[in-house]
Amino acid sequence: MSQDMSDDKLPQAHGAGEGHGEVAAADNPFADPGLPPHEPRRTDIDERAAKRAERQVSLLFIVSMLATVGFIASYVAIDPAKIVYIFPLGHISALNFALGMTLGVALFCIGAGAVHWARTLMSDVELPAERHPIEADDEVRADVIQQFKTGAGESGFGRRKMIRNTLIGSMALVPLSGVVLLRDLGPLPGTSLDTTAWKEATPTDPIRLINVNTNLPMKAEDIAVGSLTFAKPGPSALRPDGLQESDEDFQQVIAKSALMLIRIQPSDIKDAKSAGLGFEGVLAYSKICTHVGCPISLYEQQTHHALCPCHQSTFDLSDGARVIFGPAGHPLPQLKITTDASGYLIATQDFDLPVGPSFWERNA
Repeated sequence: MSQDMSDDKLPQAHGAGEGHGEVAAADNPFADPGLPPHEPRRTDIDERAAKRAERQVSLLFIVSMLATVGFIASYVAIDPAKIVYIFPLGHISALNFALGMTLGVALFCIGAGAVHWARTLMSDVELPAERHPIEADDEVRADVIQQFKTGAGESGFGRRKMIRNTLIGSMALVPLSGVVLLRDLGPLPGTSLDTTAWKEATPTDPIRLINVNTNLPMKAEDIAVGSLTFAKPGPSALRPDGLQESDEDFQQVIAKSALMLIRIQPSDIKDAKSAGLGFEGVLAYSKICTHVGCPISLYEQQTHHALCPCHQSTFDLSDGARVIFGPAGHPLPQLKITTDASGYLIATQDFDLPVGPSFWERNA
């Protein structure tokens, strides 16, 4: 309390509780107790206190606006791959931390400003209302409109221009946090979903198949009948060292280019086209399920069936990897393979179909 504030600014000097819903005591224990005595707030009787509260509310709205601007700036300027150490959270994404903090501050300050405004400057006089029928007649509607106008007037929304303008500013800026996120909806994929890292393979410039476990090229004799082996692209013109786990885009590339190799007795291969894409019973199929893109890793050598562990889509690898069970919509794409002069397995073209789940622009 300010030292230069006189006693006439105290709530007690303004008739606290007089005529505000008091009910006389009665012998009936169930009598309406009435409302507690009303005490005016300091901001009700001291304009300087009211102005100070107005500045505090406006400051909160201004901080909200600055935080929203900070959210947008963080989204544009901070590298999504940047990791920082923040005690006690540890190592976290700098972008996620900045976005969370700025958006949290923006929303918190709007809420805190509204609460502080209501508690210090808006009218706090309790008015009892009798119960009435749910339906509203013309008189009730007119009364509601009048109450709204009265409430708007008592809130000081029109009179306290600083609060009004800063509130409008903060509320107008907050939605921009969501608008800038629309940037991640583009650009359109174009034809990038139709091809994989194997697209560089040609008959004159093939790509070797590299065992993902040994990181070495493979020969047909390295794959036993009934076995399942996984492979990735080897050296090419764009990747002289082949696809490496240390590559920045490794996860994006392997997500479409991963292979599973099986070897089936040529007499057991039912589909002539599939046999022509393979080499001496060695068939190379995409490891990515055509339902929702899960990696396939379960193989039953007696039936030559591959099972996706996510939703149990089952593919017959001896019959062009056609779907025989589950929600997958089309067969697994197959890679055409042969051997080079050294006997190593090579790819001479990309998959015969786009890899992975269906998408709008899919042409097969």
